[in-house]
Amino acid sequence: MYYELYIDVFFLENLMMDSLLLLALDHILKCGSTRGRLFLCAALGSLLTCAVVAAPLPGAVKLFLFHACINSAMLFAGLKIKNMPQFVKALILLYAISAFMGGIMQILRPYMRVASLFYCAAFGSYLLLMRMWKLLSHMAEHQTAILEVTLYTSKGEKTVRGLWDTGNSLRDFITDDPVNILDPEILSEITDLPEAEKGFHLLPYRCIGGNQVMKVFRIDKMCVHAGRDGGDRWIQKPLFGVGEERLSQNKEYEIILNPGILS
Repeated sequence: MYYELYIDVFFLENLMMDSLLLLALDHILKCGSTRGRLFLCAALGSLLTCAVVAAPLPGAVKLFLFHACINSAMLFAGLKIKNMPQFVKALILLYAISAFMGGIMQILRPYMRVASLFYCAAFGSYLLLMRMWKLLSHMAEHQTAILEVTLYTSKGEKTVRGLWDTGNSLRDFITDDPVNILDPEILSEITDLPEAEKGFHLLPYRCIGGNQVMKVFRIDKMCVHAGRDGGDRWIQKPLFGVGEERLSQNKEYEIILNPGILS
């Protein structure tokens, strides 16, 4: 069987794919490489690929050069790889991203009648990959923002899940202490009568529905379990406000933590 290869088209197609792969890897691994550096390394990889394809070498040798030499050169030069674990991670991601983008382009192959559609499909698969990565990153950050918290009150101990909300800047107008928000459904497990707790008062606040007030009181103490890296954080006599509605419809968390409690 005879195949006719246009080396210039082959070079441009590889240049684009290598550029998109390096851009995606740089974004995911946060290497901080400039786009100029990435495009230059992609051009080098495409040039070396064309040279290997044109060279009269055995198939096994070409396969080795493609996967062991050219890919490694692009990763080390383009992403500024500094150690072997980082290289292994980058190499695994390279093949995973290549499989993802290649799969999308394979699906669209019957519709790619001209070369311009190939470039559109490649760029589209890159945008889809970045969108999915952003979504997964957001989900991961949301999960890590949910911490286990133990509340110590006159009724004993209560372990709940707290959302570490950097957007919660609510503070008490009397003491200027940060206010944590408590789900009304677990109020009875914390206290029998909020009005009888220490520091009870009504706190006006503004929300989407307009100006409202919430019951605010103090508990004895609480411990925020931040995991092995962060350790346990103890807060004496934290201030809690009782929300009007359930904080999480699917009960992912029962309180909203104010980041100001650690300042």
